[in-house]
Amino acid sequence: MAAAAATMNSAIPVRRNTFFTGTPEIYFAKAIDNSRLVKVEDPGRNREMKQFGTALACLFLLVFTYAWQHFRAIEYGYQIESAKRELNNLTEMNRALRLEDASLRDPERIDVVARRLGLVPPEPGQVIRMDSTSTDANAPVMASAEPLIVLAGQQR
Repeated sequence: MAAAAATMNSAIPVRRNTFFTGTPEIYFAKAIDNSRLVKVEDPGRNREMKQFGTALACLFLLVFTYAWQHFRAIEYGYQIESAKRELNNLTEMNRALRLEDASLRDPERIDVVARRLGLVPPEPGQVIRMDSTSTDANAPVMASAEPLIVLAGQQR
């Protein structure tokens, strides 16, 4: 009786709810015991897998190196363009500052600003040139880096 019950449980008809109501599908459950099987190592297969893994690693390194170089080249391109933009901006700023410097050094503009502040042109004798040698012995002397001249004939 147990054998009959086991065979009845092993063949279970399955019905699907489909539009086609033809032959029912039947699944047979069969217990497979693989515990007595022993895996045999195949040295040829192991060698092939090692070669395949090595080839795959080399291919990965080549692709990775190419991608790295490619992306670095793109990044350097962006950096070069940024540096060119900055150089153009600095050149333009330098040009603008030179124009401003030239306009601020204009003697006519300085004269107009000085008159607006109440300054007048110097009187004769008010201007003392510091770069010329002074003939007055009591006048203060500005230090300079002129060579020393010794006159032979003067004694103290």
